[in-house]
Amino acid sequence: MRGNIVHPDQCPCGSLTPLVQCCQPLIEGDYHASTAEQLMRTRYTAYALQCFPYIVKTWYSTSRDTNLLHLLEQDSAATEWQGLTIVEAYPGRSAEEAYVTFFARYTSHQQPAWIYETSRFVRENNHWYYIDGVHKIPGRNETCPCGSQKKFKKCCAR
Repeated sequence: MRGNIVHPDQCPCGSLTPLVQCCQPLIEGDYHASTAEQLMRTRYTAYALQCFPYIVKTWYSTSRDTNLLHLLEQDSAATEWQGLTIVEAYPGRSAEEAYVTFFARYTSHQQPAWIYETSRFVRENNHWYYIDGVHKIPGRNETCPCGSQKKFKKCCAR
């Protein structure tokens, strides 16, 4: 594994659990995510650690770009992931579908940025996969989705 870890023992997903007990066993293929939220956390960690084959493997095949691995490697060279906040996780219309709303902070080319998205996941053959997501834009006067309890305009919108 390679990438950006603030503290080498803490998992980048924000769980406050050591990486070796949290996302690393899933990324290395020892286990599979048991929930859509757990898959979301491991995918974030894989982005932070630049473990792109895991991201490709957990992206549902019918919605995955054939050049995804190359695109991830190319786009992530100057990206440093700084934090993940799970805003909400909830079931879909069936037991095989779930949604996770998250807010992720990062810098790209030393510029602060964020992703606020509701991601859709599907479970097939007892494995969860990311399908797609709907990007969201918080209102300037709304509470920032990063969890700071500040207004968005005074927090991550800067």
